[in-house]
Amino acid sequence: MSTRALRRLRGKQRGQEALDLGELTLSVGPEEQQQQQQQAEAADEQLDVANVAQPPVRKKNKAQKNFSNIYEVICDVDNDAEMVSPDEEAEKPDGNKSNENGDTDKSQKTSTKSVSGDRVKKKKKKKKTKVTSEDPLADLDDDMDSMREDVEWINGLSLQCGYWGGSERRSVLHVEHRNLNSETELKRYFGARAVLGDQRPRHRNRQFHRSTWMTSPKESWPRFSRTGISMILLESKDGVHYFTYEHSRDYQQVQFKFLDAVESMDPNNIVALLQLNPYHIDSLLQLSDVCRIQEDQEMARDLIERAMYSFECAFHPIFNLTSGTSRLDYLRPENRAFYLALYKHMMFLEKRGCPRTALEYCKLILSLDPDSDPLCMLLLIDFLMLRSREYQPLLQLYQDWEEHRNLSQLPNFAFSTAICHFHLSQQEDMDPEESDKQKRKADVMLQNALIMFPGVLMPLLDLCTVQPDATVASHVFFGPKSQIGQPPALAELTSLYVGRSCSVWREAAVMLWLEESVKEVLHRVDTKDPLVVDCQNKRKQRYQSAPRNIHRHVLLSEIKEATSSLPLEVTTQPVMGFDPLPPLDSVTSYTRPERQYVGASNESTLSLFFRSLLPNFNLQGELRQEDDMEVARAGQELNQEVNRLMVAMRDMLANIRFQEPPREDNPYRDEEEWD
Repeated sequence: MSTRALRRLRGKQRGQEALDLGELTLSVGPEEQQQQQQQAEAADEQLDVANVAQPPVRKKNKAQKNFSNIYEVICDVDNDAEMVSPDEEAEKPDGNKSNENGDTDKSQKTSTKSVSGDRVKKKKKKKKTKVTSEDPLADLDDDMDSMREDVEWINGLSLQCGYWGGSERRSVLHVEHRNLNSETELKRYFGARAVLGDQRPRHRNRQFHRSTWMTSPKESWPRFSRTGISMILLESKDGVHYFTYEHSRDYQQVQFKFLDAVESMDPNNIVALLQLNPYHIDSLLQLSDVCRIQEDQEMARDLIERAMYSFECAFHPIFNLTSGTSRLDYLRPENRAFYLALYKHMMFLEKRGCPRTALEYCKLILSLDPDSDPLCMLLLIDFLMLRSREYQPLLQLYQDWEEHRNLSQLPNFAFSTAICHFHLSQQEDMDPEESDKQKRKADVMLQNALIMFPGVLMPLLDLCTVQPDATVASHVFFGPKSQIGQPPALAELTSLYVGRSCSVWREAAVMLWLEESVKEVLHRVDTKDPLVVDCQNKRKQRYQSAPRNIHRHVLLSEIKEATSSLPLEVTTQPVMGFDPLPPLDSVTSYTRPERQYVGASNESTLSLFFRSLLPNFNLQGELRQEDDMEVARAGQELNQEVNRLMVAMRDMLANIRFQEPPREDNPYRDEEEWD
């Protein structure tokens, strides 16, 4: 063995305690051990002489090192923490700098032991692996894994001190990369063999796509190239990064062609545009809606995934899906398509039976703009948490956001939190006292929700196919008057909640619990509980008009009970699938060039026919603005000639008389009879 290895075994390495050679068992004979000890003692004597005769050698920089051994790279990671900075050495007294006495070295060793005791143990293990291991790459992989874990731990600490204001809020809205893949949830339900099947990679004519988190590229997709979409960083403020998408000049021209195809009302024009530009975002979104209406769900989902893949390939290097510190302004039209693609993909996942994956995308959309919440994800996140059995995170979200968002004023949170406490009380592994506490809290919250939103009960029982009791149906508080007298915004919210969450109430235990709470509410109404009057006054003062983001959410949800309650100013205007209800204060970076409209508003059908044949035709004889006066004069003469022709044709059509065909003498003649 080399002297360097022997010195390491004897503990001469910097910052380490002396190792006991008895702990190491080497496959060496007694004679060889004596030779090695003699060589080590001779090497130590040479080192002592060199230290006395020569001045101390200055250490090299890291950049000047020549790593001839793999293990040197690994050891430097551990030794970096043990190196003492020059400032710390300057602060030490002079007595510590001298190495004449051995007490100083012992104090330094003991301090190193107290600070990095765990590191010494790790180094012992690493030394053993250096002697016994035959594959150095395996040790390098283990060290890289440990380094990766350290980086993830540091990133976790930075996220906890980020925008969400602590580890509790981060734990609620934190997005995990592995949960963005629906196959992860399907494997949990059905197993990997049932999900993957006999899928085998086909290496022939294989296209290499960029690996992404949100979608998995398919071999059937067109070859991906630069689409003209890019993401830029606008500003960074208080640890939050604000981004926006940009369209290149070529992409803007494709966008103008897409708008022309939409105005033509022909989906074939969008298909023709996608054949030339297979990753145009708005075309993919619009054609996905067409396929979904035609009940081609597989094609509709595939188009949305292709749009998401195009977006993710254009991410900025510091744009992070999971940190919760990346923002996209919905006021910019370039960013809206990303919101809509995420929302449509989330709805496909929920219908596919992957509520946990859909919940991750819901949290992702909410984290992009939590202040304004343009798609109003707070009306949906509670339902997905109930479907995923995430009861504690839902209660934690309600507790954290109630102070500044007033979540209790939304019907969905008022009822969902009560259901959370009820399900927690029904768990078998819970303490009986804690279970009773959760049950009492659930009863109180459900009764308060029914008193605040009485218009929810009867539509909910109707969708659950439950016949209400005669006393409940005939009571004034839950009767038809409670639904008719609701403000328009409240009617929109209650119908949205009932249409979406009716499946949560169909369990037998939940329905029995609801029946008990309804009876208690009727008793409190009859006894004139002051809370009933207070809630009635709140309903009259609030919920007069809903904001635009709630209308947008109702349109995207496509729930019949909710869309029928939309106001006229929303239902009378055209709604485009690629941009439903755009904000009134949009921030546009480029505008569509104006198109010359050649038609006239008060022209007849015959006049439009002649205009299609003669573009310069004008029925009123007005001169068109031409640069050349001769062309204008020729056009005027042509108009006069055409006017005369129109007068002649009008007279001819007025003098046409249609002659009636002669009647048959034998009306009962067989039609198949030949003359």
